[in-house]
Formats: sequence, C-alpha cells, structure tokens
Amino acid sequence: MGLLDWVKNQLIDVIEWTDDSPNTLVWRFPRAGNEIKNGAQLIVREGQVAVFVHEGQIGDVFKPGRVQLTTANIPVLTTLSSWKYGFNSPFKCEIYFVNTKQYTDMRWGTTNPILLRDADFGMVRVRAFGGYAIRVNPEAAATFIREVVGTDGDFKTDEVEGILRRNLIQAFTSVLGELKIPVLEVAGNIEGVAAKCKEKMAEPFGKLGVILTTFLIENVSVPPEVEKAIDERAKIGAFGGMQGFAQAQAAYAMRDAAQNQGGIAGIGAGLGAGVGIGQAMAGAMAGMFPAGGFGAPQAPAAPQAAPVAAAAAAPSLGDRLKQLKGLHADGLIDDATFAAKRDAILAEI
Repeated sequence: MGLLDWVKNQLIDVIEWTDDSPNTLVWRFPRAGNEIKNGAQLIVREGQVAVFVHEGQIGDVFKPGRVQLTTANIPVLTTLSSWKYGFNSPFKCEIYFVNTKQYTDMRWGTTNPILLRDADFGMVRVRAFGGYAIRVNPEAAATFIREVVGTDGDFKTDEVEGILRRNLIQAFTSVLGELKIPVLEVAGNIEGVAAKCKEKMAEPFGKLGVILTTFLIENVSVPPEVEKAIDERAKIGAFGGMQGFAQAQAAYAMRDAAQNQGGIAGIGAGLGAGVGIGQAMAGAMAGMFPAGGFGAPQAPAAPQAAPVAAAAAAPSLGDRLKQLKGLHADGLIDDATFAAKRDAILAEI
C-alpha cells in the first residue's frame, strides 16, 4: 500500500457501537467537536438504530446495515443544514445509538398497599410484585430520545424504571378495580389480569417510544389478619361447614379440659359440676359424635324440656360415671385420666 492509499484510508471514518453492557439503552458516539467525515461508514447492528441530531434537532434515523454517509442518504440532515450543494468534510453532528433489544429482567412492585373493595372481606389492602420486559420501538427511537433521554449520552435502564413502574402499578390497580375479582380468586386469574394490564399499558408506553413486551404478576398478598381469616375459612370448609367446625372446636376444648388439672371432670367444681354444665349443653351438642364421623347424617337433637332445671339439678353418681365413660370412649380423655376420675367418683360412695 502506497502513501497516498494510506492517507486516503485515514479519511474514511467508521462509526459503530459494539455494546457489551447489560443495561445501556442509549449511547452517544464520542467525537471531539462532533466532527464526522463526509463519506464515513456508519455500521448499525441488529438490535440498534442510529439517530442523527444536528444543532439540537433530530434528523435522520438509520436502521441496521452499513451506510456511507453522503448528502444523498441523509436528506433530513442536509435540509436542516441548508446544504443545497453538498457539504465538505468534516461536518458536525451528534450520533445516538439506541438499543432496541429486549430488556427482560425488569422488576415492579407496589411501594404502598393498594386499597380495594372485596366482595368477601370488604375493604382490603393488597400488595403485589412481578416482572416485565421492554424494548425501545425502532420506529419511535426519535420519540424515545425526545421524550425520555434528552441529551444523556449514556442512558441506562434504571433511569427509566421509575416512570415505567409507576405506570404499571397504576394500570394494575385500575384493572383489579374494573374486573372486581375477589382476593381469593386473584391467583386463579393471574394470566387474565396480567394480559389486561399489558393491553392497558400499550398507549402510555407508546407515548414514550417503548413497547411493553411482557408483564408478569408473581404474587398478590393481603395483610396478616386477612390471611388468618382465609385460613379459618379453609378450616371451616375442611369440616364440612360451620356446624361441623363448631362441633370439632367444642370437642377439642373438652379434651384439653379433661387432660388438665381442673378440667371438666374434676377441676374447680369437680366432675359433677362439669357434667352438670355438659347436660346444659346437651341440646347444642346432641349428635356431636355420629358413627360416621363429622359430616355424617345426624338425627335432630331432642328438645330439652327444662334446660335451666337440668343445669341446676345435681347429677347422680351413675350419671357422672356414664358421662366419664362416654368421654373415654370418644377418645376425649386418655386411660390414665379416666381411671383417676373414676376412682374419685367411686370414693364418694
């Protein structure tokens, strides 16, 4: 290669950006005085567009490919500069490379609980979080620079996350309010809610030159007191309804009392008093332990002719022994407790 060829090659400029960062959205090509040689080679890779800005005005936008920069292929810039007869090297211009690839590891979440009206629990505070993916619309790269980037020559994803997240939370809140899905059913409708949010965000994201490619809801949570209420409802369902749940709770209480010092059979007023109280509760607890277990068909309890008198009457030793035997047979007291209470009753003879 001769000296003239070497000099000629030095006048050919190559403008390109090989991005190796995970979160850069826009990068300005560094050039002292923004001087670009006439005839320079512009290389735009897949997943990029190049935006030319001259004296603060956005000019031409180049899509992926290799282009030799002349007045013939940068008409907008030529018009802005009033270069009617072409221009001599060099010319001044800023070049912004815009990444149009997908950014998939974006996160969103409610900073404060969202207040919603729920059909089951009334007013409920809800929190939610998830992920989303975006990309700059190649057809709206100039809009993205104009509305979001400005003159930032190294624009990262964290600089736009704030406004995107606020828009997402607003859309999520609006969609939940519109759909009126009960809190207990949100998990079963996650995909539908997410799709509705993504559809709702198309317009506000589009005004920024951004496309929301994916929106995911990973979790929707409620305050601890609502979680406790949900757990209680699940327990009631497991016992076949409110009646079975109440019977089970009463049985557990009797078992615990009988196994403690001072339980129904001998604590405080003794077994006799416990049995008297039990008889007063007979109407409510009749059929508590059917042969088929909880949920089995039960015969209606016989009405008590005089519940107040029955509660006041002192039971006989035989009645007390029968009651004790029944508690033992139903597994509400263990063998040791049964033997001790039985001996105590027999000692009264």
